[in-house]
Amino acid sequence: MHVLILNCSPVRNGATAEIVRLAAAHLSGRCRTKTICIDDYSFGFCKGCRTCHETAVCVQQDDIPVIIQEFEQADIIISVSPSYWADVPGQFKAFIDRCTPWCNTHEPHAAVRRGKRGYCIALRTGPGMHECEQIIRTVTHFYGHLEIPCCGSLGLCGVEQKADVAAHQDEIAAFCAEIIEQTGCPVD
Repeated sequence: MHVLILNCSPVRNGATAEIVRLAAAHLSGRCRTKTICIDDYSFGFCKGCRTCHETAVCVQQDDIPVIIQEFEQADIIISVSPSYWADVPGQFKAFIDRCTPWCNTHEPHAAVRRGKRGYCIALRTGPGMHECEQIIRTVTHFYGHLEIPCCGSLGLCGVEQKADVAAHQDEIAAFCAEIIEQTGCPVD
């Protein structure tokens, strides 16, 4: 099985990246694992032209198809997102918007290969889970339109700096163990 772990933060080496690193370390012994960061790609905002509703192709030429190819190759997709004002970062939201050609919101639409499983890890600096729950809802909604079931989620509070992730290592390990249990994640 191939696992794609997406750092949905524009920060390549912060707390979100540390969670991505830990999840990859837990899963890499059982699955082929690849990590990517949304900020490593160049793409524009959706223009709202709706051309993709008729053609299933976006008129913009940029890195969105490159990211979609990563989704296509994966059997398991884990989106790891921090809270930016109680939801996903703008860069990740722009990516979601640009995935409209692959979403089941119109016909015709392109599609990613069936049979994938989606997961989400949300983090925030404050103590309450409400912002994590909003991020999980956003990611679940996005996965749903790609026809990828969201099979599990984890919310982590009190994470502002990379060092704060250490207090959540056991939760991350347990979440990864749950993914392995659900999927079987055989060694390839």
